[in-house]
Amino acid sequence: MKKILFRKLLHDYLSFFFITLICTSIVIWVFQAVNFLDIIIEDGRDYLIYITYSILNFPKIVSKIFPFILFFSLFYVTIKYEFSNELIIFWNYGVHKISIINFICKISIILMIAQIFLTTIIVPNSQDLARSFLRTSDVNFFDNFVKQQKFNDTIKGVTIYADKKKSNGNLENLYLKKEMGNNQFQITYAKKGEFSEINGKPFLILFDGATISSGNENSLTNISFTKSDYSLSDFEANTVTFPKTQELSSFKLLKCLKYYYKFLYTQKFDSESKLILNCRIDNMNNILKEFYKRFIIPIYIPILSLIPFILIISSKENSIYQKLRLITFIVGLTVVIFSESTIRFISINLVQNFIFFSFPIIFFITIYLYFFLKFNFIYKKK
Repeated sequence: MKKILFRKLLHDYLSFFFITLICTSIVIWVFQAVNFLDIIIEDGRDYLIYITYSILNFPKIVSKIFPFILFFSLFYVTIKYEFSNELIIFWNYGVHKISIINFICKISIILMIAQIFLTTIIVPNSQDLARSFLRTSDVNFFDNFVKQQKFNDTIKGVTIYADKKKSNGNLENLYLKKEMGNNQFQITYAKKGEFSEINGKPFLILFDGATISSGNENSLTNISFTKSDYSLSDFEANTVTFPKTQELSSFKLLKCLKYYYKFLYTQKFDSESKLILNCRIDNMNNILKEFYKRFIIPIYIPILSLIPFILIISSKENSIYQKLRLITFIVGLTVVIFSESTIRFISINLVQNFIFFSFPIIFFITIYLYFFLKFNFIYKKK
């Protein structure tokens, strides 16, 4: 009978947890996907790139809300069991309160491992893949982001201005400035411009205008034209597409930390570290913070699984039970906020890092010992 009770508890807990996690993630993802519309509106990229980029950001959302949803699920299920008198069935069949805690602790360790897998492998890979889509995608849909009487610098190194934009997308009295490097530039004026594709490549067809190009020794060249094909295929958007620390694979992250701690002893930074993007002394703070997010924050999951059991200290008939519910929720929320906010204190200071890295282990041992002593003492007293 005890096995049946534990199976039901596990089913109720995990089913509520996964349904809530997925539904909440989808809601957040939808709102976040709206922000990614800039990829189309301002950068002029394809709709497929936008959809793919948005989907690849979904694992990051799941990993962010995973700890809180886990706590909330157990908090909700515990209250539900208390008010439906299902906990009394556990006590009547001789199930000790510490036995339920031990059972949930085992489940939380499995979920902690799942979260570590999510933060160390799935999220970095999906983020890197999402960024690579932006790096390798072409800027198109130019006619979408060019607005009349507005200077637009979405394209890297190019500024576009049009006095008037017709409903069919054609431009009138337009101005283009292209940065050529070495303080050189090219300015093009045209009375009319039309977006078109030639051999699958985007072009801006210009009519009745002139091109002014700067050369060496401040010389200028002025060339008039009646028609000119202005290629847009080689341009990039100003979107940040360079690799970020959060996209670094966990293997490379750990390897970079190994080089750094080796540097502390030898005062020489291994030349192989240059093969790892963003593995630099001046970026070590970000590397350590990323390590904390991936490997340390998930350790708070077993702590969050213990906190809801504050509710079984007292029954719902007790006058303090309502206050106990509020206190339990506040404590759980505080732990979630604390785990996330301590990232800002992670630095190259080894002693400080050791303290913050030790917090979740100390918290877990303290809370578990409290429950162990309290419930064992009550049981022996009975």
